[in-house]
Amino acid sequence: QVQLVESGGGLVQAGASLRLSCAAAGRTISTYRMGWFRQAPGLEREFVAAVNRNGGSTAYADSVKGRFTISRDNAKNTVYLEMASLIPEDTAVYYCAATVGWRLQTPLEVNYWGQGTQVTVST
Repeated sequence: QVQLVESGGGLVQAGASLRLSCAAAGRTISTYRMGWFRQAPGLEREFVAAVNRNGGSTAYADSVKGRFTISRDNAKNTVYLEMASLIPEDTAVYYCAATVGWRLQTPLEVNYWGQGTQVTVST
C-alpha cells in the first residue's frame, strides 16, 4: 500500500503559476501509473493528468492541455504538476492518484488517493 501526500496549493491570481507535489511513502511509485484529479465545489471529481511508470508518456484533460505539465521523479518517490496560466476555472481541490492498472483517466481506476490540496485562482 502507498500513502500519498500533496503539497503546494494556495491562493494565486489569474495568470500565475503553481507547482503541486505528491510525495509517496510505503512503496515505490515506480510500480504505479500516477496522476492528478481535481474537484470543484458541487462538481464531480475529474481527470487532470497522468504519467506512465517511467515518465515517458503523459496524458492531459483538454481543459489543461498546453498549460499543465505532469512529471515524476521515481528516485524521490514524488510526482509533480506544474500549472501555468492559471484561470479561475482551475479552482478546485487537487488530488494525487495512483493505479496498479494501465489506464488512469477516471476516478474508478484509482487505487490510492491523497488527501488533496486546495488551489484557488482569483480574478
